[in-house]
Amino acid sequence: MVALETQYKERKGDIINLLILIVVASVLGVYLIATTVIITRDGVYYIQQAQKLSSDPVRVIKEYPPGYQFLIFVAHKFVTLFTDNSSLFSWIYTAQSVTLLCRVLSLISLYSVGELLVGARRSFWGLLILIMLPYPAEMGSDALREWPHIFFLSTGLLFLIWGSRFGKWWMFGIAGLAAGLGHTIREECAQIVIYGILWLSFSMFLPRPNIRRLKAVYLMLILLIGFAIPAVPYMKVRGKVLPTKLRIVISYNSECQSSGLEQDSFGGAPAVYTASGIPGDILKALGKLVQRTSEHLMYFFVLPLTVGLYCHFRKLRQVLLTERLFIFAIIVLYVLMMVLLYIHCSYMSRRHCMPIVVFTVFYIPIGLQILARWLSKRTSKNALALRKNRQCWFFILVAVGFSICTAKFYRITPPGWQKQGYIDAAKWLRENTSEKDLIALRGLRIGFYAQRSSRRIYGRNIPGNAKYVVEFLNGKLAGDSIAFNKDVRMRYSVWVNKKEMKKRIFIYEVL
Repeated sequence: MVALETQYKERKGDIINLLILIVVASVLGVYLIATTVIITRDGVYYIQQAQKLSSDPVRVIKEYPPGYQFLIFVAHKFVTLFTDNSSLFSWIYTAQSVTLLCRVLSLISLYSVGELLVGARRSFWGLLILIMLPYPAEMGSDALREWPHIFFLSTGLLFLIWGSRFGKWWMFGIAGLAAGLGHTIREECAQIVIYGILWLSFSMFLPRPNIRRLKAVYLMLILLIGFAIPAVPYMKVRGKVLPTKLRIVISYNSECQSSGLEQDSFGGAPAVYTASGIPGDILKALGKLVQRTSEHLMYFFVLPLTVGLYCHFRKLRQVLLTERLFIFAIIVLYVLMMVLLYIHCSYMSRRHCMPIVVFTVFYIPIGLQILARWLSKRTSKNALALRKNRQCWFFILVAVGFSICTAKFYRITPPGWQKQGYIDAAKWLRENTSEKDLIALRGLRIGFYAQRSSRRIYGRNIPGNAKYVVEFLNGKLAGDSIAFNKDVRMRYSVWVNKKEMKKRIFIYEVL
C-alpha cells in the first residue's frame, strides 16, 4: 500500500512537472510565432517543397529529406478542413506550428529520458533551462526541422532505454520505427539503430537479466525491421543509402557543394589536407564547437554543464554497462560529426550543435547543485544553515541564468527583426508588380513573401524574361551606379536593418 501511494505521488509529480514545462514552452513559442517578422531562408525552402508534394512528390523526395515537408503538408491539409484560407501566411503559420508542436512533444520524451538517467527533479530543472535558452526556443518557433528531428530522436532513445531495461520486443520495434521516421527528416536519426545494435551485441557476451543471447538476436531483427518500414521506401525512391552530407564529409577528395540551405553550410573551396595540418584543424573545430555550444548556453551554463558531465561520466565502466552509454554515444558521435564537418567545410552553425545541448541539459542541474554546495560551504556559519543556504544558492544561480536568457530574448525578439527590409521590399513588389512578372534576385525570401515567381541572379546577368531585379548593396554605394547586362531603372530602395543602416535593398525595373 505504501509503495503504491509513493508511486502515485511520483506519477502525480511527473504530470505536474510536464504540465509546467508544456505550458511555459507553449506560451513562449506562441509569442515567438506571433512576433516573427520573417522566417529563415531554410524555412522558405521547406514550405516551397511542401507545396510541391501534391504535384511532384518523387522529385521532392529525391532533392532533400522530405519528412519535415510532409509534416507541413499534412498539417496544412488538416487546417484547410476548417477554413478555405490557403494563403501564404497559412503555410508559414502551419510550418511554425508543426515545429512548435514537435518541440512541446519532445519535452515528454526528454523528461522521461532525464528521469531515467538523473531523476525527475533534475530532469525538470534541466528542461526548464532548455526552454528558456533563446536560440533553441527561436528554432522551435521557426519553419525549421531541428525540433521535429529532436522529437523522433528523443522518442527513439527513450524506447531504446526502456527496451534495454525491460527487454520488451515492442519497445525495440518502436525505437526502430521512430529512428526510421526521423531518418526522413535528418538522416543522423539512424544512430538509434546503431546504438541498439551495439547494446544488444554487448548483451550477447554479457547477458542482461532481461536479454539473453538468443533474445538479443531477434531483438536486433525487430529493431531493424522497425527502422526499415519507413526508411527503406525512402531510400529506394531517393536511390541513395548514405546521406549526402555524410558522403561529403567522409570523402576527402570531394568538394563541399553549396546546398543553399543552413546558411550556405557547404559553400567554399575544396579543403586541402596534410598530415601536419590535421591536428591544428581538429583544435580549430573543437574551438568552434565550444563557441557554438557556449552561445546556446548563454555562456553562464557552460561551467555547470561541464561540472555535471564530469561528475556523471567520470566512471567510464559504469557508463559502458548502463543506459548512460546511449547519451555518451550521442555526445561522442555529434562531436565527431561537428569536427569532421568543420575540417572539411570550414563551417559549423548553432543549429548543427543544438542536439548536443538538448541531450546534455539534464546535467546542468547537477553542476548547479555542486556549485551551490561549494558556495554554501563558504558562506554558511554552521551546519544547520548549510542545507538551507545550498538550496538558496541553487535558486540564485538559476535566477541569474534565467535573467541572462530573458535579456537575450529582449535583444533577438521579434525573430527576424534585423531583416524588416525584406518584408518592405516584398510588400512593394506585391503592390507594384503583376503576378505574371518574373523577379530576378539572389535569395528566396523576398520573392516568396512577394508571392511572385523568381529566379536567382548570378553576377550582373539578368535572366532574359525577368521584369524586375532585386539587389543588395553596401549602404554607401549609389543604387543607380550599378551596371547590369541590361538597361534598368531604380524604382525602390530600403534598408535591410533600419537601425544599423549598413546594407540596402534596391529594386530595379528592366527597361
